[in-house]
Amino acid sequence: MKIDTAAAPASAVPRPWYKHLYTWVLVAIALGVLVGHFAPATGEALKPLGDMFIKAVKMVIPPVIFLTIVTGIAGMRDLATVGRVAGKAFIYFLFFSFLALLVGMLVANVTRPGHGLNIDPASLDASKVADYATKAHETSFIGFLNGMIPDTFVSGLTSGNILQVLMISILFGVALALIGERGDKVLGLLEDVSAAFFKLVSIVMKAAPVGAFGAMAFTIGKYGIGSLANLAELVATVYLTSILFVLVILGAVARICGFSILRLLAYLKGELLLVLGTSSSESALPALIEKMEAAGCPKAVVGLVVPTGYSFNLDGTNIYMTLAALFIAQACNVELSFGQQLLLLGIAMLSSKGAAGVTGAGFITLAATLSIVPSVPVAGMALILGVDRFMSECRSLTNFVGNAVATVVVSRWEGSLDLARLNETLRGKRAVTTGA
Repeated sequence: MKIDTAAAPASAVPRPWYKHLYTWVLVAIALGVLVGHFAPATGEALKPLGDMFIKAVKMVIPPVIFLTIVTGIAGMRDLATVGRVAGKAFIYFLFFSFLALLVGMLVANVTRPGHGLNIDPASLDASKVADYATKAHETSFIGFLNGMIPDTFVSGLTSGNILQVLMISILFGVALALIGERGDKVLGLLEDVSAAFFKLVSIVMKAAPVGAFGAMAFTIGKYGIGSLANLAELVATVYLTSILFVLVILGAVARICGFSILRLLAYLKGELLLVLGTSSSESALPALIEKMEAAGCPKAVVGLVVPTGYSFNLDGTNIYMTLAALFIAQACNVELSFGQQLLLLGIAMLSSKGAAGVTGAGFITLAATLSIVPSVPVAGMALILGVDRFMSECRSLTNFVGNAVATVVVSRWEGSLDLARLNETLRGKRAVTTGA
């Protein structure tokens, strides 16, 4: 993805709308909905298109994260600064994870989306969620720590586990920084390789409309828009809560930091459409790294905050967890006391970190949380299995925006944010050209 961060000349002619990748992603999403609705069998058959695009993006994510983190840490040289940035990032992640869980809990108590369903837990088919429950038991804290360490250095880059990529990237970056000037040649080489990989990303992103079309056609074809009707209140509550969290809470944080959340959303519109179409925030990870650097966040901070946030800063997933857990309790007529709800929140806080890096982490983390809270039946997850796919887009979008805001906040907190450049970029006064 080529990025030009120079100020845009006043006479610059904007690209026609039909030459923007995000335009074609939007068209592809609309076509996918139509095909899935009117030809569901065809829509289901198009699933490989979405799968192949996501697979292609995941192919480049490990080297992009590795190169970004290593060059960022080695370029800093001051390891005390690296530790300070990482510490501030984790303080931010923990606070907003707790806040998102709390917001989900409060909204569930006010709106009570599961009230009146009167589901008998014994009538639920627990086999539908058996696989998720099994995976949830596999995501213990010890298993989580053990899973961070790859079998070999190279396997950390090939396993697809972001936590393992983070581990070897941070260690190698620190090692490169410690050897001082002897590492300059290696650092220069890695920066050149990084440029080549981002060009590779831009090539892969050309297929984004095809991937979004296939993924959306499959979702609508398999589950159908009509499947939303039975659980419309839960789905609507998750979406509205997430929108309010982004606009009100993250919006307030953005205002304190000196920028507009709405302008940031407009700046990232191409990436947001891609996340919407593919139901995966990972599909836009490389673009987010580039765009945040282009907007004035230092490379070292972006390299640490964005990849780490993808595992530990999941605002959308956290909102969903407490909302879905209390929905199941309400639907099954299980009344939880205030103390039990606080216990649920605390367990969700821990289990959400334990499932970091696990595919389908949102649903698996919910299973892990409910398995520890005996009052709420794990089998109740079968109630929301059919519409979970529709809520996954909301989780991914909120997670994505949350990590963009976190990057700016930590940069500002660190005193290294170029605020003037950020606002010029968000207002369109700097030319920023990417694959999206």
